[in-house]
Amino acid sequence: MVERPYTLLSCGMSLDGYLDDTGPERLLLSNDADFDRVDEVRATCDAILVGAATIRADNPRLLVRAEHRRAAREARGLAPTPVKVTVTSRGALDPAAKFFTAGDVEKLVYCAAPAVASVRERLGAVATVADGGDPVDVAVIVADLARRGVGRLMVEGGGTMHTQFLTSGLVDELQLVVAPFFVGDSRAPRFVTDGKFPWGPTHRATLASVRQIGDVVLLRYALSDRALSGRASSDRTLSD
Repeated sequence: MVERPYTLLSCGMSLDGYLDDTGPERLLLSNDADFDRVDEVRATCDAILVGAATIRADNPRLLVRAEHRRAAREARGLAPTPVKVTVTSRGALDPAAKFFTAGDVEKLVYCAAPAVASVRERLGAVATVADGGDPVDVAVIVADLARRGVGRLMVEGGGTMHTQFLTSGLVDELQLVVAPFFVGDSRAPRFVTDGKFPWGPTHRATLASVRQIGDVVLLRYALSDRALSGRASSDRTLSD
């Protein structure tokens, strides 16, 4: 049996739970110190996953930025930055997006089984296209990533991916950064969409630690036994 990767979901949101606003520019929800922390977390992972909508909206590079962290990975025999992974139903992605063009690292595109041939025709020159199930199923994806040697997966958005991973019970650890402002626009994308989540009023998630980083706060939730057993001691736990 192939063990699924340890899966860490990393997200920044406003006080009212939004990932962005409706303006043309990406809303910055964090600060330089926290962006550096996220870079440090990325450097510990084998793969980083975002949904296709995030690529279309934000055009992210998804690379480890700090030179010393890239060098440390290479010293361990790893690529300088983790494998980049995206999930799409039909493959409506621009092959010139930074996801594909930035970084000399493997890129994986998971799509619905009926669309594999057409997506390979469109994106096969810039990424490995794989069957993600019919319809796309994140459980199928994480199982395939484990077979490809991914032991630690970082999920970075957007709301649809957050929802699918969380409702499927596939997240071990949630790192949630809260920005000190409101968006106040219901048209904006939220942290999660509607769904049946394993954690509710009668099954509360375990808050493992809290950490102030400048004007934002990092909340770490342990959502599995694996996360509870490996809970970090560097952050101040609320039970202290």
